[in-house]
Amino acid sequence: MLILDAGAFVAVERGNRRIAALVKQERLSGRPPITNGGVVAQVWRGGSGRQVTVAQLLANVDVTPLDDRLGRRAGILLGRSGRSDAIDAALVCLSQDGDHILTSDPDDLFGLARAAGVHVELIPV
Repeated sequence: MLILDAGAFVAVERGNRRIAALVKQERLSGRPPITNGGVVAQVWRGGSGRQVTVAQLLANVDVTPLDDRLGRRAGILLGRSGRSDAIDAALVCLSQDGDHILTSDPDDLFGLARAAGVHVELIPV
């Protein structure tokens, strides 16, 4: 599975076509990429026509709600890892061994993944 952090959305907004192509490839292969609602909050600023590329990318990504259950899992992971970014922790909680995470912060996600005991491929954007 392909998982997107906020950096992936920012990169697309800045014209990175590689990420949009990866998302399209995953979607066509029947594995829709995912993110969580916290990531949407990090990247969405709205405004008429201001974030067309972000909106287009979001239309092709499944957004998992950052609800009580996911929030608690992320909080436990933060405590275990000594990290502080709850949104990144929630992304790692969505991952499984073998997943790929597009990220602008591979060091933080590496520490979270290690603390979670999950083996993911971190793809810098």
